[in-house]
Amino acid sequence: MLMSDAADLQSQPGPVFFDRRELDLILRVYGRMVAAAEWRDYAMVGHRDVAEFAVFRRSGDAPLYRIEKRPALRLKQGQWAVIGEGGHVLRRGRELAQVLRVFDNRKFTIVN
Repeated sequence: MLMSDAADLQSQPGPVFFDRRELDLILRVYGRMVAAAEWRDYAMVGHRDVAEFAVFRRSGDAPLYRIEKRPALRLKQGQWAVIGEGGHVLRRGRELAQVLRVFDNRKFTIVN
């Protein structure tokens, strides 16, 4: 491996993922919604620039909601976002706990 190749590998950050505290907050909301029979399955994925936690009503469906962490937006609009089924951003912010409040005491219905 050439020296320039090693420098290129170090300049590229690894995949983004959730830390233990973040996962704890997300899984508390997930557990509450499973107990209320709203959600039944989840998936997590870490990409180079974003980590996603997707929740599903049934395992074969498209995700109902996605909780995203985008560190590149940390100083702009906030690194956390909850995205709804149609790709609409329901809430965005800098603090995960504040963003997850979108799921508190609210029934979600689709409005046409």
